[in-house]
Amino acid sequence: MTQPFIGEIQVFGFNFAPYQWAQCNGATLAIQQNTALFSLIGTLYGGNGTSTFQLPNLAAQAACSQGQGPGLSQRDVGEAFGVDSLTLLTTEMPVHTHGFTEYNQPDTSKRTNKPSSGNALIIPFSTSPFPAVGTKPNTTFSPQMLNPNGQNQPHENRQPALALNYCIALYGVFPSFS
Repeated sequence: MTQPFIGEIQVFGFNFAPYQWAQCNGATLAIQQNTALFSLIGTLYGGNGTSTFQLPNLAAQAACSQGQGPGLSQRDVGEAFGVDSLTLLTTEMPVHTHGFTEYNQPDTSKRTNKPSSGNALIIPFSTSPFPAVGTKPNTTFSPQMLNPNGQNQPHENRQPALALNYCIALYGVFPSFS
């Protein structure tokens, strides 16, 4: 492997930091012992800037490029954003309605316990508590029939991921500014 740039971040498929590298886990380092790295990243990731600074923390985080992509928010180096879980309020959802149609599947072989096109889950007009008792088949119900639902609980908000080991080079070639 060639010599890395100081501050270069690499992904490794093993669970330790190689010699002269450190895991990107937000660790606090002494400036006095890591002056070259501090001169490059400063306190972008934390620290007091007089005696300590912190490494980037990519533990349970996804990396994101700096700048602003089309239709996206501006992101600066060292900025942390996003949440692990989120509770949506009805005021945060776009106004929309759902039609609800009672479908009478006359072919009993297509009545199933799994939703699929052309199949029915129940036999309509059976007995209470089904709302369709006495209703004409293949009728669209009022949109107010379906009310907001949920228990105001947060839902998982993370993308699927694969755990890898991000490490930062503590020593190597000092990158030149051009």
